[in-house]
Amino acid sequence: MASLTLTELCTLIGEALDESLAPSYWVRAEISSLSVKGGHMYLDLVDGKTAKMRATCWAGTREMLSAYFESETGQTLQAGMSVLVETEIQWHPVYGLSLSIVNIDPSYTLGEVARLRQQTIAALQTDGLLEAQQLLPLPTLIRRLAVVSSPSAAGYEDFKHQLARSGYAFETTLFGATMQGPSAPASVIAALEEIVNLKYQISNLKSFDAVVIIRGGGAVSDLSCFDDYTLCAYCAQYELPILSGIGHTRDVSVLDMVAHEALKTPTAVAEWLIHRMDTQKERLETLRTRLLRTAERQILIRRHRVEMLEQRLAACNPERIYRMGYSLLTKDDRPVRSVASLRPGDIVTTHLADGAVQSSIINHKS
Repeated sequence: MASLTLTELCTLIGEALDESLAPSYWVRAEISSLSVKGGHMYLDLVDGKTAKMRATCWAGTREMLSAYFESETGQTLQAGMSVLVETEIQWHPVYGLSLSIVNIDPSYTLGEVARLRQQTIAALQTDGLLEAQQLLPLPTLIRRLAVVSSPSAAGYEDFKHQLARSGYAFETTLFGATMQGPSAPASVIAALEEIVNLKYQISNLKSFDAVVIIRGGGAVSDLSCFDDYTLCAYCAQYELPILSGIGHTRDVSVLDMVAHEALKTPTAVAEWLIHRMDTQKERLETLRTRLLRTAERQILIRRHRVEMLEQRLAACNPERIYRMGYSLLTKDDRPVRSVASLRPGDIVTTHLADGAVQSSIINHKS
């Protein structure tokens, strides 16, 4: 029986691969893991659950391709990313079959991000969630804020600093979350769940007027986590109004689209909140001015009425009438209004300005 050594078989496989395969192939795949050691980049490429292969991008090539990819997409290569790479098939008697990456097409990755984004938007529209947050009423004053952000983010510090400078008594409570990469959607959802749990703790009297989701600036692909359907659907159905300040000035994430209010940056969110407080302050000042004017007007009207009554009372004062030469005739302490009420012999009293005299009725004429 003819036989080969293992080395001879490996050589035969290598020769067969060299003869039957092209020098390189463009391959679509997802990066399931990535690490850099000694300047070389080691990756695991997968196609769902149907295929998986090791790949290497050697130091010289890695430096060039990484710079090119980052300049085109604004982000570094990372796990979870869909890529289109040009590969050479490598066969090694010890390490087996693998791929060597020699080129990359950044436009494919950007296209995948855009495709998934549109897919999320369409699904939210179908589920009737795209405008669900808009149905929530905003409190008249938004003062108590639950903030979802990375604790170390510069954007969070800018947000707090801007609110502090306003002079208003804002209350902020931070709920830390990862704000970039594949783990961000689950991390943000966990923070939002923590807010709800805290709100409904019986022993805790603290509640929130709104939730603020903020992060600093980043590349378009860095922010693709905020296009995640699960995260956006959860936010759309959230029971508190959500204000977003994701930190990008050119593009709008799907989370921005479902939020109650979407601002460009964390600082812009703070300015929006301050402006809302300024507006309420102006309304209160206007109302105060109107109330003061109304009160002053009512006082003047009532004062005029009192003066008129005083004048009427003064005109009807008996002493004034007496001084004018008039007198008052009474019988049994009651005014005599008619001659017919008198009889001869009746005792009557005549009231004058300086006193009173009593008289007896002798007779009278009607």
